[in-house]
Amino acid sequence: MRKNLFISLMASTMIFAACVSHYQLTGVSRTRILIDSSYDSQSDVAAIAFLKPYKQKVDSVMEPVVGQVARSMAAVRPESELSNLLADIFMYMAKEYSETPDFAVYNMGGIRGALTKGNVTYGDVLGVAPFENKICFLTMKGKDVLELFSQIAMRGGEGVSKGVELVITKDGKLQSALLYGRKIDPQANYRITTIDYLAQGNDGLSAFKNATNLNFPKDEKNNSRNVIRDFFLEKMKQGLVVDSKVEGRIVVVN
Repeated sequence: MRKNLFISLMASTMIFAACVSHYQLTGVSRTRILIDSSYDSQSDVAAIAFLKPYKQKVDSVMEPVVGQVARSMAAVRPESELSNLLADIFMYMAKEYSETPDFAVYNMGGIRGALTKGNVTYGDVLGVAPFENKICFLTMKGKDVLELFSQIAMRGGEGVSKGVELVITKDGKLQSALLYGRKIDPQANYRITTIDYLAQGNDGLSAFKNATNLNFPKDEKNNSRNVIRDFFLEKMKQGLVVDSKVEGRIVVVN
């Protein structure tokens, strides 16, 4: 018994000693690897064959055209064609929910792609809005709307719908806020459409936490990407090319 115990202890000691490394980290270096078309010069035939059936399925979902845009659009602060468009889409699609919001907010951080002039595919829409965010509606007092606009100013701008006019400073202060040419009434109620992620007070827009009368549709059809897709499909059915411009919704001054 003692002999077996001794052998076990010796074996454990040897294993532990073997696991202890005598190497020490003396430095860290890094380099960039450029990924460009040179990697396509020699195709991996086996990999292409393996991926082919999956690619066909993905392409069948991603490649159908859902609409057209008149210009290339990307999202940049303080205001951009794409952020304006997405906020306006939420305003337009509110009719599907029997809602008539006063304005919309769509965060720049939630826009993960761009649109190129011409055809828009479902894959393009998914690239722009890849998350599981859903359209929602809520009510805020004017004083909380002003706080919200101040937070948007602090972030250097977010997507806001047509009719919103914000003047902000370079250091993130709100100088003025108008809605359809009128000052915000601190005691009035305003109906807003946005994504549920923002409505929960995320992305620095904590003023949304003061909202009331929430309407949070839960079905997958209410995902922002599906709302955007349905907008494009409706416009394509009408034979219309979608356009959006920078028009001074958020102006930065010294």
